[in-house]
Amino acid sequence: MTILIPQPQLSEGHIDDYDAKELVLDGGFVVPNKAEAFDAPEINSFGNSFRDYNAENERQKTVEEFYRQQHINQSYDYVMKMREEYGKLDKAVMSIWECCELLNDVVDDSDPDLDEPQIQHLLQSAEAIRKDYPNEDWLHLTALIHDLGKVLLLPQFGQLPQWAVVGDTFPLGCAFDESNVHHKYFTDNPDFKNPAYSTKNGIYEEGCGLDNVVISWGHDDYMYLVAKENGTTLPHAALFIIRYHSLYPLHKAGAYKHLMNKEDEEDLKWLNIFNKYDLYSKSKVLVDVDEVKPYYQSLIKKADIDGHNASGLFALHFTFEYHY
Repeated sequence: MTILIPQPQLSEGHIDDYDAKELVLDGGFVVPNKAEAFDAPEINSFGNSFRDYNAENERQKTVEEFYRQQHINQSYDYVMKMREEYGKLDKAVMSIWECCELLNDVVDDSDPDLDEPQIQHLLQSAEAIRKDYPNEDWLHLTALIHDLGKVLLLPQFGQLPQWAVVGDTFPLGCAFDESNVHHKYFTDNPDFKNPAYSTKNGIYEEGCGLDNVVISWGHDDYMYLVAKENGTTLPHAALFIIRYHSLYPLHKAGAYKHLMNKEDEEDLKWLNIFNKYDLYSKSKVLVDVDEVKPYYQSLIKKADIDGHNASGLFALHFTFEYHY
């Protein structure tokens, strides 16, 4: 299929912390200013700072136990095994919206900021982006599908444990950076004392590109495989967002940047724009699903992604055409 969406680019005059309110996209697309943009709240729905993994409450205890299990079990060999199994894309066939509705049954135990069903998170983030960027359909659609891989928690997709599906992600095959949340639990990971994996570069070469790096298994990597293998024509920046939106050590702490290439550097600018909406749109104020459903169904229809594909989870064929 012909790719009709050019790889999006940001202007060269960006600032180091990628403040989305101060960026201008090439071709004249202006990021909203402080008066117009999405107003990120100071505290989450539990009354704590966002991503506060030390807040003393019952939710914090669940989250920390989650990361203990994740850090112990997510080894290089485990991830390679899961990629081989789920890369076959033979678990189910369904439409995008059907998959969204499945997430009504999913709550993310790794998230200290929200305990609502995941379809609400998808719609909250997509609606926040839609409000600020009404003409950027590809970004609305990326927000809608970015977490669909969480269906791995459901029986028809293997009912994987939470630590194998959600949470912050991190590279395998190299040293675990100390910026990873609850880093202390990596000491019991079988890779921790493996000499081949214990250096900064590990098995990789500096600048090799993140597409060549093994990332901890979960919904991010699974959805990336689904989109890629179904021949999506979303721009590479969208795939980057889908695969690395949980790689907080990279886009919040600057860890693992030595493994990035030039394309990664450009895509990271888009991820930092997206991430504000992914994180700060979480709210107890729920989106009226019936009200917004027609818009997203029309978007799916426009993108020609609501067909069925016998070889994968669902078909992903995007045919947007933008004029920058």
